[in-house]
Amino acid sequence: MGAQQEERRCPRCGTPYGDGQEYCLECGQRLPATTGAVAFLGSVWRRKLGWYPGDWIWPTLLALLVAVGAGVVSAIWLADRSSSANETVVATSPGASSVNETTTTAPEPTITEPTVTATTGPKPPPPPPPPTLVSWPPAKSGWTIVLDSVPSVNGRAPAVAEANQALHVGMKQVGVIDSSRFSSLHPGYYVVFAGIYDTEAAAQSHVIDAHRHGYRGPYPRRIIP
Repeated sequence: MGAQQEERRCPRCGTPYGDGQEYCLECGQRLPATTGAVAFLGSVWRRKLGWYPGDWIWPTLLALLVAVGAGVVSAIWLADRSSSANETVVATSPGASSVNETTTTAPEPTITEPTVTATTGPKPPPPPPPPTLVSWPPAKSGWTIVLDSVPSVNGRAPAVAEANQALHVGMKQVGVIDSSRFSSLHPGYYVVFAGIYDTEAAAQSHVIDAHRHGYRGPYPRRIIP
């Protein structure tokens, strides 16, 4: 008999699913790809770390590698130009020194320039602080956009890492909540959310923004303490 196939489970509710299945039959979550290079890389990630942030991680890592490569090429090009400029200055300096040694000029009269006091304008405002994770307001009943639900058995660290990644790609008001502390959520998960809204319509209007930042299955959810 061959090796037993790795059991795949929904990243939101933990329900098992099979090859070719696109949506979870229990909670409706769009499931990760089960075939191709992305599916293979996702399987390796799960075996090594025990959790998987989602298929969006691969295009994000590829874009980061491209940016780093472009930065290295630019640095090499600038260093080469600076080296060429220094060689040109060194090559022309002896000629200028020879002229100074053979030509005697009379000293020029000293002219005292009037002192000008520079007026300083207002200092520019300090740069804004880097974005940080937010906490759900105490006793707040409202709506948010769920980016992902990480099983609490994996600990809080994977959910915090995914929330920081959401901040990095440009999402606003990102945080992590323990679902067992809210009556409107299924217990047993750390929920990565984005935004704090008073109405479902306000939350729904920002779902498309999450799609633009690479999230495949964001959805609005009511949060009740």
